[in-house]
Amino acid sequence: METNANYELSYEIIDCRDHEGWLKGRYRGIGGSDASAIVGKNPYKDNIQLFEEKTGRVIPEDISGKPYVQYGHDAEPLIRQLFALDYPEYEVIYHDWRILRSKKYPFLQASLDGELREKATGRMGILEIKTTNILQSMQKEKWKDRIPDNYYIQCLHYLLVTGYGFVILRALLRSDWGDDRRATIKNYRIERAEVQEDLDYLLTEEIKFWQYVEAGRRPALVLPDI
Repeated sequence: METNANYELSYEIIDCRDHEGWLKGRYRGIGGSDASAIVGKNPYKDNIQLFEEKTGRVIPEDISGKPYVQYGHDAEPLIRQLFALDYPEYEVIYHDWRILRSKKYPFLQASLDGELREKATGRMGILEIKTTNILQSMQKEKWKDRIPDNYYIQCLHYLLVTGYGFVILRALLRSDWGDDRRATIKNYRIERAEVQEDLDYLLTEEIKFWQYVEAGRRPALVLPDI
């Protein structure tokens, strides 16, 4: 297809009709926001909670209506457009309600904020967009010269699904001080060749987790290390 000309796809494409269809589709496998819970890097969910959701024992909360989630949803297309203006060397590609599913490991899937094609080489990459409110100095420290662990794992997961060569994470960091609202944009780059050991580890852990899901057997608790 046009987004991946001359590129051998390692995934199949599922285009959902709407948000509801997309929600149903993403529950049928491991998504990017799930991956960090498997390895104890998710501050909001552990691997047992994720297991309960994936086996249908618990219905995941739909948080799409929460103000901070809605802000991120509304800001995403604007941040994507700004990235395209700032980095004309990339073609920025986006499809609403699209799920990518790994051909080799069908339980691995991804919904991307954008795909990047290097115009000079045709090499494919991933654009990941994050928005967050910096309310404490500890939160600011998590973004200092690095990607927070849960988002780093999410980026690795997307590399596993797509087989692409790199990720650029663009973060909009907001700080509200009364009426003074400040925003800082930071870009972080991950090259696949530099994180292969982490990719191998994550793939092994995701395979083991999904084997537990298929067998209906609860895995041992992985305590969050955050």
